[in-house]
Amino acid sequence: MGGLTANEDPRVLVDHATGDDAGVFRLDPRTALVQTVDFFTPVVDDPEAFGAIAAANALSDVYAMGGRPLTALAIAAFPESDFPLEWAAAIVRGGAAKLREAGCVLLGGHTVRDPEIKFGYAVTGLVDPERILTNAGGRPGDVVVLTKPLGTGVIATALKAGRAPEAAVAASTRSMATLNREAAESALRHGVRAATDVTGFGLAGHASNVARESRLTLEIRPADLPLLEAARELAPGFQAGGLKANRRQFEPQVESRTAVDEALRVLIYDPQTSGGLLLLVPPENLAALLAERPEARAIGRAVPAGPRPIALVD
Repeated sequence: MGGLTANEDPRVLVDHATGDDAGVFRLDPRTALVQTVDFFTPVVDDPEAFGAIAAANALSDVYAMGGRPLTALAIAAFPESDFPLEWAAAIVRGGAAKLREAGCVLLGGHTVRDPEIKFGYAVTGLVDPERILTNAGGRPGDVVVLTKPLGTGVIATALKAGRAPEAAVAASTRSMATLNREAAESALRHGVRAATDVTGFGLAGHASNVARESRLTLEIRPADLPLLEAARELAPGFQAGGLKANRRQFEPQVESRTAVDEALRVLIYDPQTSGGLLLLVPPENLAALLAERPEARAIGRAVPAGPRPIALVD
């Protein structure tokens, strides 16, 4: 997207320039459209679960902006041979069920033939222009909160190698298929202004985006990071190309002020699928938000911008 030019239309409230999760276009003083698109290759073996995860992942971009999803269009790439029709039906069925759970209407979609399976959605939602959650809304003193555990990337890589424990795959699948709707609703109720979802760029990449756009440094406590079952044990041996790319790109933006073991450091860069929301929560509202979202964890704080956007601290 680096070659795109800036939007000059005053109705564009959020676009590609800030690296946010979705674009926002004002319709009237109280209503704006939120639009996003996301699709990817399978991260689990079960086709119906894959469809559900793909839907939750696409919907998450709307939730991360503080929006409410309304409609979706499916995007599918299925092989022409050695791909049973019932697998395609299961993927579509799993996605449709997750959209219904979100109250989002599937209007149609587009399918192409491709040797590699891909599936996802373009999602349109609504948001109040005065209550948009963006990368740029953070303030010094905000508490950094993560609403889902890390580790989906290393577990998916281990699964492809036939080395992932069954319990770890089940926990990861449940996490990826869980909507971020309730986390977003809690964020809006408790005065959050900055949010993103943690997906392909990993925690380090998405946190760096928030820090850059909010002109902050985010101090992250690695010891407080929530982790999926077996993720720490699998991290040293199951690192996909996306994880290594994240580390090359974002590690120069991370200052280490504390010792971090290699497995945990790997998970900071692990690309997530349908990961949790990263919220910057006003400190006076932290206890109430965590009481509503017991699965969430406070993992750090926002401070005035230092030499690097991310600092790993005790």
